[in-house]
Amino acid sequence: MFLQVRRVIVGNSGSGKSTYAGRSAASHGLACLELDAIVWEPRKVAVARPADDARADLQSFLASHERWVIEGCDGDLVLAALHACTELVFLNPGVLVCLENNRQRPWEPHKYNTPEEQARVLPYLLSWVAEYYAREGPRSYAFHRQLFDGYAGVKREVTQRDPGDSEAGG
Repeated sequence: MFLQVRRVIVGNSGSGKSTYAGRSAASHGLACLELDAIVWEPRKVAVARPADDARADLQSFLASHERWVIEGCDGDLVLAALHACTELVFLNPGVLVCLENNRQRPWEPHKYNTPEEQARVLPYLLSWVAEYYAREGPRSYAFHRQLFDGYAGVKREVTQRDPGDSEAGG
């Protein structure tokens, strides 16, 4: 029998959310939603889709899947999914790890047309990642910390580089 796994993973860009979510999905047969896929216009870096469309896509995902993992840094959408989740994971390995992970990130063809396009965006991304602890809003450390601290369900904060995935059950 499968455990009812509905995991939300939040953290800075480069914290390991996509890697962890992918491992969880593969290990436990979970549907996986990367919030970037519903927040941004396809192949248009930092061009937001209408917020109502992103929220509708999130609600559709939640209604369509029994077992899932959702990952992203969009705290407002994470907040909208918390009512349905069984575990909240806050990946918080520190800014230096996040910066290095972004520098080492392989080409993401689902986001960028070419590796060169991704490389051109890297300086902006690194600057944005470095501001995580100082910026305000739903993609900030302060917002993520408040989400995590206020969540009354099963939760864990991971501060090392690779969180693994030992507790979800199959």
